[in-house]
Order: sequence, then structure tokens, then C-alpha cells
Amino acid sequence: MRALPRIIGNRAAFGGAGPLSARVLMIAGGGGGGGGSGPGGAGEYRELTGVSLPVAAYTVTVGAGGASSNSSPQGGDGGDTSFNGITLNGGGGGGGYFGTTNGLPGGSGGGSFGTGGESVKTGGGLGFAGGSGDGAFESGGGGGAGGAGQNAISNNGGDGGAGVSSDISGSSVSRAGGGGGGCDNGTAGVGQAGGGNGGTSGVTGGNATANTGSGGGGGGFGAGGGNGGSGVV
Repeated sequence: MRALPRIIGNRAAFGGAGPLSARVLMIAGGGGGGGGSGPGGAGEYRELTGVSLPVAAYTVTVGAGGASSNSSPQGGDGGDTSFNGITLNGGGGGGGYFGTTNGLPGGSGGGSFGTGGESVKTGGGLGFAGGSGDGAFESGGGGGAGGAGQNAISNNGGDGGAGVSSDISGSSVSRAGGGGGGCDNGTAGVGQAGGGNGGTSGVTGGNATANTGSGGGGGGFGAGGGNGGSGVV
């Protein structure tokens, strides 16, 4: 078994005779961090083994990371990833400080100063809810494929939810973690498995690592969030 041999644009091409027995890792794009606190959630995560793929050209869609918010509104949702009849949901954007404060639902939900977003999975993959805020200026962490985002505690932002490890690339790598929650004057939450760290007052949340499907960090009070990480097939 092996991963997809090559991808040209948005198409995977196979050569040789007979069907390929493949091991396939799919992750949707992670959500973007919101302005003023809420981090993005990870994209839905799924790994399959023994997938029989006849010799053919296949359309592959890899979800983009969600855009950060540089002011108060919520961060953008991550894009969906699809391959061979399976579509995984992008991660939910993080909640903003003013206006709509709740995290958005997604493969893993966005974290929030208000209520964390729910996990909504339609592709049979992994994902968890985002963490919720403490009622002051701090946000819970974004949900990850391996666990829920941590709720904000006292003056501190919540850490992102755990990612999931895979050795499909030859060594074990953890991907699809939640972004860290932003805060005011406490300790910002830490992003997991490539997720962006949260910011403190006036500090922008960190961008998630590309091709991990992890969530962007939530901005500190008065600052923008970080971009979500693109997905992968």
C-alpha cells in the first residue's frame, strides 16, 4: 500500500496495470482565527488503507485554509477536501469579540470568547468541538481531530485540541490540531499539531502550518487572528 503517486493540478494520475491498493490520508482545510480571541478548528481528518483504485485519472480537491479576521467578525471556515467520492468538512472559523462571538461549526469547531463551535462531519472522519470562553476577554481553543478545544480558564486562553499522528509520509507527523485561544493580559492558548498560537492583547494570532489542516490562532484583545492551514490528500 502507498499514498497517491503524483498529483497534477487537481487530478491524480495512475499508471501501470491493474488496480492500486492505496493508503490515503485526507484532511480538509483548517478554520481561520477570529479577531479578538477565537481560534479556528481543524479540518475533518480521515486515513484509509487498502483502498482499491483502478487505473484512471481522479479529481482531487484540497481544501484551502480559512482566512483570518483582522477585526471583530468570525474567522473564515476552511475549505472542504474531496477524493474518490469522499468529502471532508473544513474546520470552523473562530469567533470574534464583538457582534457574532460564537465559534463556527465545522469538521472541528472553532473556539470562541462565547460558545465553541460544534463538530460537523459528513465524510466519516475525525473532529471535535471548539472550546468556549470564560465570559471575560479569553477564548477557548479550536477543536482538533484528536480532541476538543480546551475551555478558557480564568485569564488564560484555551489550548487547541489535539491532532492525529500518521506515518504515511515515512515518519510520524501530527496534523489537524486546533488553534490556541486569544486573551487579554493572561497567557494565550497554544496551537496543536501545526495550529497557530493565540495572541495576547494587541498581538495577532499565529498562522497554522500549510498542509496540516490545522486551525489558525485567535487574536489577542484588539488584534486579528491567524490563517488556517491548507488540507492535504
